[in-house]
Amino acid sequence: MIQAVVRKFVSLVLTLLAASFLVFAVTEFSPGNVARKTLGPYAPQESVDLLYSKLGLNDPLPIRYARWLGVLVGAKADPLQDPALGLDFKDPRGDRYFLNFGYSSLYKVPVNDVIWKRLGNTALLAGLAFGLIVPLALMLGILAGMREGSVLDRTISVFGIVTTSVPEFASGVFLVAIFVVWLGWLPGTSPLDAGAGWPIWSQLILPVAVLVLYDTGYVVRMVRGSMAEVMSKAYIRTAILKGLPFRDVVVRHGVRNAMIAPFTVILLQINFLISGVVVTEMVFSYPGFGRMILEASLFGDIQLVEAATLIALVVAVATQFVSDIGYAFLNPQIRLS
Repeated sequence: MIQAVVRKFVSLVLTLLAASFLVFAVTEFSPGNVARKTLGPYAPQESVDLLYSKLGLNDPLPIRYARWLGVLVGAKADPLQDPALGLDFKDPRGDRYFLNFGYSSLYKVPVNDVIWKRLGNTALLAGLAFGLIVPLALMLGILAGMREGSVLDRTISVFGIVTTSVPEFASGVFLVAIFVVWLGWLPGTSPLDAGAGWPIWSQLILPVAVLVLYDTGYVVRMVRGSMAEVMSKAYIRTAILKGLPFRDVVVRHGVRNAMIAPFTVILLQINFLISGVVVTEMVFSYPGFGRMILEASLFGDIQLVEAATLIALVVAVATQFVSDIGYAFLNPQIRLS
């Protein structure tokens, strides 16, 4: 088992390196001049060319990628500290942090000063949503799968289909129309600013509600399908025929086996809640990770896009690694193979 975990970890690290190279290559060849964006539209062309050379953008792609990896883990490269170019940014590589992502041409600060704060905001939103999605989806999915074809099953299934079919921006506008425009109970935006006239907790309610409504239906359908399949197994029917209480059959024999398949699906929702909630963040003006990636992409902030994409890749790879290990522990056949 330990050898399998080590092999899986090495494979995921290699996957992360390959994906990071593809991301670096795509962003490096994107339209726009990094030096021009850093110095501004009115900087003389001589200064732009000098900074372009100092950044090493004339070097071959593999060399730039190796230098980028070196800078990430602490190697010093300070072309942005040059009085001749009018640049005097202190600590542009973020010495306070383990990783040095460079300087954001959009926010005019080190990338580390932006990205971790935005990631923390999204982690708060994702944690609250995930904490509601998982128990709610498990409860509804198990109730629906216990008695396949019943009125309760059909009602919960329709609920799951409807909530999954409605896009985030539509449910967001619908909730705003009710709770902001009509009732006036909640704020229409979520800037996470206590000085905006609303407490922080009230600014989180609508974004969390949108994510819970959108994502719960999908997980409910996965849990319901797995539970219905388990309840049709021969050993479940045998336990019922032996006279065991239906509740004990469900709890002791049904739920544990039914959770094997949805386990991976549930963990993969972390990827969505970290990197895929840009629509919700834009609807409510939430200062999150996804909104930051969109703004950086539209502006052409290469350093910030590369850093954010790398973090999203790490989250995806780490989640996949944990889900594979957890699946192996839940399924003895996988563990023994």
